[in-house]
Amino acid sequence: MFLICLAAAAGALAQPGGIKRTVITRGDVSVPNREAVVAHVELAPGATAGRHTHPGDEITYFLDGEGELLVDGAPPRRVKAGEAIIIPAGVVHDARNPGSTTTKLVGVYVVEKGQPLATPAR
Repeated sequence: MFLICLAAAAGALAQPGGIKRTVITRGDVSVPNREAVVAHVELAPGATAGRHTHPGDEITYFLDGEGELLVDGAPPRRVKAGEAIIIPAGVVHDARNPGSTTTKLVGVYVVEKGQPLATPAR
């Protein structure tokens, strides 16, 4: 899974090396106290997102390249361009780019308002 958006405000955000996340838009959804955040994410070859959780669901579509989704308690899952992943709220996960080209994806997060978009996991 790639990852993922540790995004907070709008625009380009502070993030671990090898990851570039840009929030495209954010706004209210029909579920009370929730908002959707849409981000463009690039993960450099060999980079990892770092183990983390989200205060809501993550839906990610892979535009280009490939990735490996690492969900605690599950075997690694290889994902490539044209595929998507869904990660429920609170699930500890990580993503890495095992390929030789930059992985590009779009992440959609439906999260609790006022909470950080992602929280590092131990």
